[in-house]
Amino acid sequence: MQTVNHTKKGWSVKDVIFLAIIAIFFGIIYQVWSFAYYAVAATPLKPYANDLTLGVWIMAGPLAGVLLKKAGASVIGELLAAAVEMLLFSSWGASTLISGFIQGIGNELGFAVTGYKNWGKLGLLLSTIGSTIVTFIWDWFQSGYSEYQVGLLISLFVIRFISIGFFAGILVYWIKKLTDKSGLIK
Repeated sequence: MQTVNHTKKGWSVKDVIFLAIIAIFFGIIYQVWSFAYYAVAATPLKPYANDLTLGVWIMAGPLAGVLLKKAGASVIGELLAAAVEMLLFSSWGASTLISGFIQGIGNELGFAVTGYKNWGKLGLLLSTIGSTIVTFIWDWFQSGYSEYQVGLLISLFVIRFISIGFFAGILVYWIKKLTDKSGLIK
């Protein structure tokens, strides 16, 4: 069980390079993933499209956090990935940056709750919870969720939590384990 992992102080050139690689890699994935969103939105599942697909758009933040083990890495990683997505002509334009920032804050809160001491399963679970709540509040105001009936809101929240939990929690954890085995980041 990985509970205490001391946060490295300061940012090295290697940290910045890994952050840039994460941002570029996920910015491209995010842009391509928009086709999955639009494919779901073109079906009777349209009301669920955002929540079903959101987990992928949140992966850069927690991955940057667990790999770099630094306060702020989740926000910066998510924001930079959103910037790359936007520069690749995202259909959401500059609002992609706002979404990236909101998503990164949600991720960051999860790690902050542990005092930046748990970058393992607990940290990722708290990051999943934080990003689910923060992005849901954002969509409450930004995407008109306040107009939805309670039953739909509950189902959207649960679907969002599962999507974020799988992609930005479980999948990020697996990527971290593979990265640890490779010895790329020490």
